[in-house]
Amino acid sequence: MFLRFLVRAVFAALGLWLASAIVPGVSVDNTGTLIVAAVLLGLVNAFVRPIVFILTLPLTIVTLGLFLLVVNAAMIGLVAMLLGGFQVDGLIAGVMAAIVTGIVSWIGNMVAKDDDRQRR
Repeated sequence: MFLRFLVRAVFAALGLWLASAIVPGVSVDNTGTLIVAAVLLGLVNAFVRPIVFILTLPLTIVTLGLFLLVVNAAMIGLVAMLLGGFQVDGLIAGVMAAIVTGIVSWIGNMVAKDDDRQRR
């Protein structure tokens, strides 16, 4: 279980790094900040995101799920507020960072699932 969390944190860090490289308005000062941001994003997604998801469920249903991009951007923005050295300037930058991080994390989840299947 810890190894799985570690793999997800690595892919989240890769996603945040890629977002900082290609999305204007997203910046990370150094590698240490990037690692802490990835772990903090994992914790925020585990504890805060489910509560926000339930509170915004009617809006998510009305928008056919598109509001989840805003929720994911808000989680990245929350991490940026809590962590110095990681900046997200505005909603558009947050949404773009959420898309990039989400795609990279999705790829990471596919890799982690393949590893689980090989062990069985």
